[in-house]
Amino acid sequence: MTIYIGNLSFQASEDDIKSIFAEYGEVTRISLPIDRETGRKRGFAFVDMADEAKEDQAISELDGAEWLGRELRVNKARPRTDNGGDNRPNRSDRFSHKPL
Repeated sequence: MTIYIGNLSFQASEDDIKSIFAEYGEVTRISLPIDRETGRKRGFAFVDMADEAKEDQAISELDGAEWLGRELRVNKARPRTDNGGDNRPNRSDRFSHKPL
């Protein structure tokens, strides 16, 4: 299982995230996405841990916690969809293609 951390401070580093989650168990992977255009952090991260029970404990204790001036949103990550993780309908699905 992968943990999603949202509303993350842009100052947070992988080491910062690892130190917080390591209090709950072994961290096996951290992903801190960077915006391709700006090179800035995107304000969210993903964490994998070795023990699912420890992941559940981290989620329950860290969701809503304030860290680096932000209230964290911590939950189980949802699987990506074919439209790049965006669960909204495709733009083309919202408009008619009938000629005027």
